[in-house]
Parts: sequence; C-alpha cells; structure tokens
Amino acid sequence: MPEPTRYLGRLTGKVAIVTGAGAEEGEIGIGRAIAWLLAREGAKLVCGDLDLARAEASATQIVADGGEAVALAGDVSQPDDCMALVRAATDRFGRIDILVNNVGISVPTTLETVTMELWNRTLAVNLTSVMLMSKYAVPEMARRGGGAIVNISSLAGMRAMGAVAYGPSKAAMAQLSREIGVLHGRQGIRVNTVAPGHVMTPHAMSKLPADMREARRKVGPLNLEGDAWDIAQAVLFLASDEARFINGVHLAVDGGVEGIGPLVGHAFVSEP
Repeated sequence: MPEPTRYLGRLTGKVAIVTGAGAEEGEIGIGRAIAWLLAREGAKLVCGDLDLARAEASATQIVADGGEAVALAGDVSQPDDCMALVRAATDRFGRIDILVNNVGISVPTTLETVTMELWNRTLAVNLTSVMLMSKYAVPEMARRGGGAIVNISSLAGMRAMGAVAYGPSKAAMAQLSREIGVLHGRQGIRVNTVAPGHVMTPHAMSKLPADMREARRKVGPLNLEGDAWDIAQAVLFLASDEARFINGVHLAVDGGVEGIGPLVGHAFVSEP
C-alpha cells in the first residue's frame, strides 16, 4: 500500500515502545513502519533494536517528521535490556501506554539441522522476549490505568511452513498473548497478536528470488503483495482506543492466505 498520508491523532498523549524498530537508511521494514505510523498518530516513541545505529536511524526519521522519539540498543532476550527499554520510556516520557513486540529471527530448520543453540536462541528472541518486555511494561501500564500490547507473530505460527523452531515460537507467542490478556485485562491492559503473511519487506526481498516472490503474490486470494505499512495499520488499530473491546485476538494480515486450502492455492498459482 502507499505510505499513509492521512492522520487523525489517535495516539496523541500516548507513549509507545517498539522493539525491532530499526532499519537501514531508506528502508521501510515492519518495525520502522510501525514506529513511524504510531508517531504520526501522536505517540512518543522509544525505538529499540539490537543495532543502535538502526534504531537511531528510525528515531531520527520520526523526529525529522515532527515527532518525538529516542533510540536504545538492547537484546530483548535479556532481562536487563528489557528493563532498560521500559525505564527509557518512563524516564523520558513518564509513562508507557503501548508496547509492540516486533523482534524476531527466522532460520529454516529441520529436525536434522536444528541445533540446541539455534532452538534456544529462536525461542529466546521470538518468545521469551515477549514475556520479559510484558513483565516489565505491564506494571507501568497498570499504574496509569491500562495499555495495549501488540505482538508481531507470523503466518508460520498458524500454518506449518517448514521451520521446526520458528513456527512453534510464533504459535506460542499467540497463546502467551492470550494468557497475558486474560490475566491483566481487569487492569485495563489488552494484548493482541498480528500475524503477517506474504509481506514483502527489504529482508524478504533479499531472500526471495523473483519467481518465488511472484508465486507468493499469486497464491493469495487478493492477488496482492503486502508490505510493512499493511502491518503497521493493523498494529495502529489494535493499539488505539478504537480497539478498546478487542483482547486476545490473533489477527492474520496476509491477504487471505491463511484461509485457503492447498488445492485452491495451486489453482491460483496456475492462473495467469
């Protein structure tokens, strides 16, 4: 979709943390699109990333666009780094209203190729990070009367796609989201999950050959290719007060790919 240009101030006065918010100069990945769109809707941003330069590039873009943002490096699989991100939000902006857990790693693995190191690292980055960031952010949200957590999962957490470690880590993220949403809903905290599928990002473009990219587009019922802004728009809705009655949802943003059967998908790909 084109870069959004119409804003309604839906997050004015709110403070958001986005992990994995960094990107290379000029690139629009999912994390940067989310951080940028939340800022354009009025939120003050803490942009977290393992690579400080990438986080700073996103924060600088937000500031240049008239928003407020700070950047912080950290490994969100580590408790101290998660606490530091939360502390950065409260020290700089005085509160936390929105947490977007966007960090993730994906390495194709089978039972033959997966190692314990890779298995543990995948679960630590994709799943433990969500628990840790939520653990430290939820008390701050509760003190202010509530907040919204949006976790970025994957279609691979809903349908098997040939990754022994990655898929289960993303499926477990959806269940963790439901558990947190149930446990802390009475504190005004909503927790939802967005599952991107067949989204073309700079990372995907670097990995997929042209024929595979075309096949991914054609297998979708909408015959479209998603991008980072499509995911950011879904996150914006779930983070805003417009979604005040939505808690525990696992939302596929995939052009309908999750709902089709293999024979239908084959027929789509066979069409011109």
